[in-house]
Amino acid sequence: MISSLVLHAPRDLRLSRRPLPAPPPHHVQIAVLSTGLCGSDLHYYLHARNGAFALQAPLVLGHESAGVITAVGPLVTDFCPGQYVAIEAGIPCESCEWCKTNRYNLCEGMRFRSSAKTFPHLDGTMQTKINHPAKRVHALPPGVSCEQGALAEPLSVLLHASRRAGLTQQTRKVLVFGAGAIGMLAASLARSRGIPSEAIAMVDINRERLAFAKEHGLVGKVFCLPPPTPMKGLDGLERSRSQALAFGGGYDIVYECTGAEPCIQMAVFSTKTGGKVLLIGMGAPNALIPISNAATREVDIIGSFRYADTYKEALQLLAGGTLPPITDLITHRVPFNPDAVKGAFEAMAKGRDEKGNLVIKVIVGGD
Repeated sequence: MISSLVLHAPRDLRLSRRPLPAPPPHHVQIAVLSTGLCGSDLHYYLHARNGAFALQAPLVLGHESAGVITAVGPLVTDFCPGQYVAIEAGIPCESCEWCKTNRYNLCEGMRFRSSAKTFPHLDGTMQTKINHPAKRVHALPPGVSCEQGALAEPLSVLLHASRRAGLTQQTRKVLVFGAGAIGMLAASLARSRGIPSEAIAMVDINRERLAFAKEHGLVGKVFCLPPPTPMKGLDGLERSRSQALAFGGGYDIVYECTGAEPCIQMAVFSTKTGGKVLLIGMGAPNALIPISNAATREVDIIGSFRYADTYKEALQLLAGGTLPPITDLITHRVPFNPDAVKGAFEAMAKGRDEKGNLVIKVIVGGD
């Protein structure tokens, strides 16, 4: 029997027990040891939806995970019990044009653990054991812990976005909207590419999170905005233009990690002529964007969704020491039980735990 943490409705997380069959021929069975709580998990926990993806049935959350193989299917030759692995959460169809051109993150038949995008949903990794295709499992390099292996998933999101943006050592200035874990990883990845912290700036409404990013050498400049007040249409657009002036402009690449309409607008205004805006955050399904400003300055607005073929590089980065110490982003570790995980989600929603400590990344379980 295995245990799972199942979301039934907003804030309704329950422990469930059920049998787990032996792994199918091309699958491995993994004891999940570390799972990072993602912003999308939080949206599901609070609202039973993440952007346009709404829960249609009870769902196990979690998709940032690593663990140890406990059994292998009869046709698996690359893995054996006892190996520590990171789990790539998406399972593409393998036969569509996107899969055949290695853009499988766009596969319309993709089933992604803990996502309500497709139905029936594919349960996430907040389970004591799972069966998973061996092709979507990646051995942890020596010295990389399961906690670090769990971070390979959000790091992959930034690797994919950065490939689309063309982030290189020649990139001069980077701006990041959002001082959550994804924003911190965006800055960390830019640092690993040799971009000095003085050339990286971050924008958020949380002064303490911005201070964390600066104190850990991820960014050299921070801009704290006042909490947003409702302002729609052209008035909101003009306010965004005015606020963006404070950031200095001229950024080669802007990572928009919030999904908030004002931040998308400010991202366009802040990007240099010929620069790139990466849309990473999932927010409102529609937003007013200064499209003429982008068009006349040839600012590329680039969508970025999940990742494809990134895990090998992510794990090499985690093993290689070129990233700033991203395990510092793990501010909280909680055991695998409903009360502890509920408490972690509530703390994430507030941005602070019961003692008033800053919450950035929570890991369920541990090595």
